Amino acid sequence: MGTRLRLVDVSKTFDGGAAAVEVLRNVSLAVEAGESLVVTGPSGSGKSTLLHLVGGLEPPTSGTVEIDGREPHRLPERELARFRNRTVGFVFQDSHLLPQYSLLENVLVPTWAFPGDDRRAGVERARRLLDRVGLGHRLEHRPGELSGGERQRAAVARALVNQPSLLLCDEPTGSLDGASATVVADLLFDLHAEARTILLVVTHSLDLAARFGRRVELRDGRCSER
Repeated sequence: MGTRLRLVDVSKTFDGGAAAVEVLRNVSLAVEAGESLVVTGPSGSGKSTLLHLVGGLEPPTSGTVEIDGREPHRLPERELARFRNRTVGFVFQDSHLLPQYSLLENVLVPTWAFPGDDRRAGVERARRLLDRVGLGHRLEHRPGELSGGERQRAAVARALVNQPSLLLCDEPTGSLDGASATVVADLLFDLHAEARTILLVVTHSLDLAARFGRRVELRDGRCSER
């Protein structure tokens, strides 16, 4: 039995100074291990906020976010940090690679967070993933020597290096041209299928959204499955 993600009546309100802004309103979802789900909707509808709540970056104002029956937002800070590091992989629109590090070092960054972890196993996984995304011959290159598509492929490898059960992607192909976007999308689906992760993607791309078995739309903070 794999990881299960469950959101029950989740709302999120931000203090806007003169007036509070309710970004999410009573969102409920259930996603099983191996499933892929795309979240679409207009700008400002709460898509990125939803990913942040699932990934433990933000707590809900009300409702519950559960992963295998646990509520990560109730964990002490260090346990929450370890949860994010071990359970969740993030891919953003910008690769956020560190320019001073080689490609291999960039992919290894998540493995450095907690002393005592098996560094040798981390290096082996990083090399294997970089080879899997077609960058095994670029290990010592810096991000500035890569194309945008190559940097995003490296970001996918980095997101998976700690073998997370949740892969969360915020506009992963939004900054890429059509050909590079297709390559990155193919990799996401292939690696998700191999690892049996939960794949949750936010996108404006209709082409990318059409490839998912499940699709939910956020509008005015409310969620509906299409």
